[in-house]
Amino acid sequence: MYKKGTEILKRFFKTSTIYKYGFNWSPMYRRTTAKLIEVSDDLLYVKIRIKPNWKNRNYAGSIFGGSMLSATDPIYMIQLIQLLGDDYVVWDKAVEARYKKPGKTIIYGEFVFKIEEIEAIKEIVASNNETDISKTIDLVDAEQNIIATFNKTLYIADKQFYKEKIANRKTNK
Repeated sequence: MYKKGTEILKRFFKTSTIYKYGFNWSPMYRRTTAKLIEVSDDLLYVKIRIKPNWKNRNYAGSIFGGSMLSATDPIYMIQLIQLLGDDYVVWDKAVEARYKKPGKTIIYGEFVFKIEEIEAIKEIVASNNETDISKTIDLVDAEQNIIATFNKTLYIADKQFYKEKIANRKTNK
């Protein structure tokens, strides 16, 4: 549904605009209480904001760790899907969460890819058909104090290779 909607909207809007408003209007992402506040035209940079409110406060009065984690969860995967294109499969594989201090004020996170990273991923997948990469996102307050750190592992594969891999799994059962 989201993918088909995006293809239609690309006729009228920039991909970065669709990405930003698509996330912010999506019921799934809205529940995280985060908001995308900046998306670069090339999609290499995304910035989110999480404001403390009654929906995300925990018993101690700080931002619930689950809200922080869920706010960061889909960004790298969907960002990478857009950056790599339709010839690749991208999945979130794992996340390691480290909560450093309570989030009692507005917190921010920046998701960054470099062109060189994208090219390196394409080269690795071209030679190995699949790879895992790790990306780290820090959620910080206005003074740049780290509130939480998430280390994400993403799986990337050549789409044709991935389809064959899944088909082989089904026939080997």
